[in-house]
Amino acid sequence: MKEIAVYPGSFDPITNGHVDVISRAKAIFDKVVVAIAQNISKKGLFEPTERLALVKEVIGEDPQVEVDGFSGLLVDYVRARAGVIVRGLRAVADFEYEFQLALMNRRLAPAVDTVFLITDERSFYISSSLVREVAQFGGDVSDFVPPAVKQALERKLAGR
Repeated sequence: MKEIAVYPGSFDPITNGHVDVISRAKAIFDKVVVAIAQNISKKGLFEPTERLALVKEVIGEDPQVEVDGFSGLLVDYVRARAGVIVRGLRAVADFEYEFQLALMNRRLAPAVDTVFLITDERSFYISSSLVREVAQFGGDVSDFVPPAVKQALERKLAGR
């Protein structure tokens, strides 16, 4: 039986690695909710509304994917929307952190499971923070993000 999964993250900005995980999740679940977190402890490059609009633009009209924003505890959001959290793993270093989060989420909400999907090997080293840094120094991020994101980065960083 397939079901609804939540793929949470800051998506600041969405990368080709994120798009890959969404595509893989769609093959497993009936619906994937891309849940954009409003992380109060991080100052992002893009405002939450900008990230939401960018992800929607990148995903396009896909009845299998919903894009939404949330704040607060992830497990509270997931309990209200789905039963599964999808997390992407790039490298072994990601696993330790993600494993801790999954165990805490399980403790807070035993009925919520976490599924880990390994990113395509072309995206192992890509992270939103690296993309932002490369873009801030004028580097070409074309291979790391969808075209709409590259354009949004150029607009956002123009004149800095």
